[in-house]
Amino acid sequence: MLNDFYKSVFERILDDADIKIGGERAWDIRIHNPAIYRRVVSQGNLGLGEAYMEGWWDCERLEEFFYRVIDSRAEHKLSPPVMLIGKVISKLYNMQRPSRAFRVAEKHYNIGNDLFKAMLDKRMLYSCGYWKEANNLEEAQEKKLHLIFQKLQLKPGMKVLDIGCGWGGAAQFAAEHYGVSVHGITVSTEQAAIARENCAGLPVTIEVVDYRKMTGSYDRIYSIGMFEHVGYKNYREYFKISHECLKEDGLMLLHTIGGNTSSTSVEPWANKYIFPNANIPSASQIASGYEAMFTLEDWHVFTHDDYARTLMAWYENIEKQWPMLPPRYDEAFQRMWRYYLLSCTGGFRSRTNQLWQLLLSKNGVRASYSIPR
Repeated sequence: MLNDFYKSVFERILDDADIKIGGERAWDIRIHNPAIYRRVVSQGNLGLGEAYMEGWWDCERLEEFFYRVIDSRAEHKLSPPVMLIGKVISKLYNMQRPSRAFRVAEKHYNIGNDLFKAMLDKRMLYSCGYWKEANNLEEAQEKKLHLIFQKLQLKPGMKVLDIGCGWGGAAQFAAEHYGVSVHGITVSTEQAAIARENCAGLPVTIEVVDYRKMTGSYDRIYSIGMFEHVGYKNYREYFKISHECLKEDGLMLLHTIGGNTSSTSVEPWANKYIFPNANIPSASQIASGYEAMFTLEDWHVFTHDDYARTLMAWYENIEKQWPMLPPRYDEAFQRMWRYYLLSCTGGFRSRTNQLWQLLLSKNGVRASYSIPR
């Protein structure tokens, strides 16, 4: 009787998204364990994600399912305690304080370089590609790098700081194609190992360190897909340190996912399994972070298709490679990873999440300057 109640609540939420249980369309879902109804109603997104990992339900087109769920604002129709706990804790504590800076690397970026090599492009760029006139992931990522470095007006001999350098693909590209020297920082030892290997022989140094330890003086600074780990309580400090490290005539580019509303934490499932302590910034949170320190030269909003296509390319790559990867990436892990990539795809398609590039100057660009697109 009680399970019938939970099922009716679940069905009403799905009805608003035009999703049917046992329907014939690609985005309809198949239920393998009826206990899912209570689990989702009582645990929200966390319960939905864990139930998928355990094989309780399936969907042929998971990205379409999530697009419809997110677009219908389903998360606002359930408020189980587990969805509120993270928001309360993140308001009371600095979840991205220095002592926790390396946790996201331990949970995610250090999973295994073999996994990311199988999924990403040849430069292992783990951020949104720029698909304008691009035919594939390799082209989209290369166009993204050219776009960033042209916006920054890189010139040979410049000294550049890469905050959150990942596996070193951007630093390597900048050194090879623009003749600059790059100092890259990351909190991941696994990323650093690959970055040092790929950048050997180039004027590139890689350091495993929290951004709050940054020192030095640089002509240019860029950060690609790292700001999502800074946390709203630390935005001001992040920009303050970047301001101190940037020369008086310097430029800084911030490439980040952005949200339509200000938030203090990421949703529970992603926080537990993918990006602990992540925080998608809103436009107002970013702007208040750099206010009175930087001049905004450009705010570039990518199309929703840019990140959706990037995520689908990663998904297609990794789905082909699972049989060749070690057994530690078992079925539960594969389902978790699929849920992660395709739920994010739905988020970008629904325009709940955006991809932004901000170009900032320390003292304002006075010369005539056309921003590349």
